[in-house]
Amino acid sequence: MSRAEIVDSADAAVAGIEDGSTVLVGGFGMAGMPFDLIDALIRQGAKDLTIVSNNAGNGDVGLAALLAAGRVRKVLCSFPRQADSWVFDGLYREGKIELEVVPQGNLAERMRAAGAGIGAFYCPTAVGTPLAEGKEEREIDGRKYLLEYPIRGDYALIGAHLADALGNLVYRKTARNFGPVMATAATTTIVQVDEVVEPGRLDPEAVVTPSIYVDRVVQVRARHYTVQGAR
Repeated sequence: MSRAEIVDSADAAVAGIEDGSTVLVGGFGMAGMPFDLIDALIRQGAKDLTIVSNNAGNGDVGLAALLAAGRVRKVLCSFPRQADSWVFDGLYREGKIELEVVPQGNLAERMRAAGAGIGAFYCPTAVGTPLAEGKEEREIDGRKYLLEYPIRGDYALIGAHLADALGNLVYRKTARNFGPVMATAATTTIVQVDEVVEPGRLDPEAVVTPSIYVDRVVQVRARHYTVQGAR
């Protein structure tokens, strides 16, 4: 049985992340964002990172802070531009960061495919749009589809609500979002949780991510942020 390593700090959790790594970062806006792991990654110093996340950061915290620190070379996301994404917006307009837009459903499915060992799949999303450029197109039962490839990560940084000492994870409401698929799609999955409990304390029916997909867990104090409007 796989047993995750329970570490005593966020800094220990992200130790060893290399320059140039592809890092999957959980969160839907602020919900489920692994703030402590991202702050630790900034302190750790890894650079030239490719970040895969639902959006390109909010305000000046979390993923936005990582971008502002100049550690990210490229972002793959669904929503790069919104009212509070001024950090990414400024970097992109200055030509300091690359962007690959991936429709939200495709983003989730491409990571799920990586975790499931699927080599590629056809999807109708983005047919006839600029996002179809360079992709193989195929007609199936009278409908056009594009060939999409899995997105794999060297690391995944995700937030969950509870973990047991084996590494089984329970999420809280919308904070669940991309965490489960990211955990399966990364070589090393690193998780911050509000509390680590003894084995047997979690209802097996409530476990979303089994410990086999989890490598490191750190317990941190829950933090909540609210971004106050755009600049």
